[in-house]
Amino acid sequence: MDQLSAQTLIRNAAIRPVMDRLRAEHSDYEIATGMADQWEFRMYYGSLNATLDEGGVLIRVAAVDETCLSYMKMTVAGHFSRHLGTTSDIRWQGDGSDAGTPVFFREIRVVSSTRISPHMHRLRFTGHDLERFAHGGLHVRLLLPPRGRPPVWPSMGADGLIVWPSGEDALTVRVYTIRALDAASGWLDVDFVLHPGQDTPATIFAENAQAGDVIGMIGPGGGGVPDAQRLLLLGDDTALPAIGRILEALLPAAQVEAFIEVDGPEDRVALAERGNITVTWLYRQGREPGTAGLLPATLLRRDRATLPDYLWAACEFSDFREIRRIVRKEWGLPRARHLVTAYWRRGTQGESEDGEE
Repeated sequence: MDQLSAQTLIRNAAIRPVMDRLRAEHSDYEIATGMADQWEFRMYYGSLNATLDEGGVLIRVAAVDETCLSYMKMTVAGHFSRHLGTTSDIRWQGDGSDAGTPVFFREIRVVSSTRISPHMHRLRFTGHDLERFAHGGLHVRLLLPPRGRPPVWPSMGADGLIVWPSGEDALTVRVYTIRALDAASGWLDVDFVLHPGQDTPATIFAENAQAGDVIGMIGPGGGGVPDAQRLLLLGDDTALPAIGRILEALLPAAQVEAFIEVDGPEDRVALAERGNITVTWLYRQGREPGTAGLLPATLLRRDRATLPDYLWAACEFSDFREIRRIVRKEWGLPRARHLVTAYWRRGTQGESEDGEE
């Protein structure tokens, strides 16, 4: 497959320790080149090659399309912004646009609003050119403009980083999963979890959305559908959209067990039903979300002789931490055989990525 590529020459006397940090942070993706001061990384979205000389580094990134290439540029610029304190020397040459509307941005419009369970609300959106969102990750960032103001959308800086609107035009940004997508017809569904007393900007928007309301979307990103013969899925309400997508996309040969925590039987939603899929619902029965501990308890009861080829879990931060401990310390599953993610944290309203690994 043909690759797009871009490069930048960064001059700074403090470049070597910054590159050392880059190698340390991405050591799992480094490929030995056999050459001093020349490194190569194969990452999820593309490749990165770096050649260091006195006072500078030449970095080349490559990817299969403009979205992935833009993500690679952002990876580089974000690293140098954090560790060097500036991106003034980063100017990309080659494929991809360095300014203007991000290639991975879409403006989407509400067309319908449906309560699908007591604690789950579905919005259907329409948009143009949605095919890219059908692959490359299950998640997107929804950009909610301030009410009563025309939206001001982000743009791309010459360094490859997103330039966000600020002040009265500042956007609320939250990570969600596309539950369903029909690119040919130009629509997508997003499910929003609702919990009384835990109103967040995104859930308030979902409950009050009207046909014609406009928001933004950037992506896709995050993990995709695991490729495994024996797969174990665990998640709470917030993971239901992702689990639904995964179950629908699995190959018929895969054997899948899914354990899903919700408040009660009335919160069950329709999921794919096939002979190779077993779904077990776990009920909190009125306990506060994120406090019941039902998902870690399920793992602790499991016979280690039936460990899966791959474990996927997404839930509240406390459960995430305990599940990760069980999987790594007690089961000894290597990183290549599991993905455990915190989709949310009790008491905070930030994005749903603080525990992703």
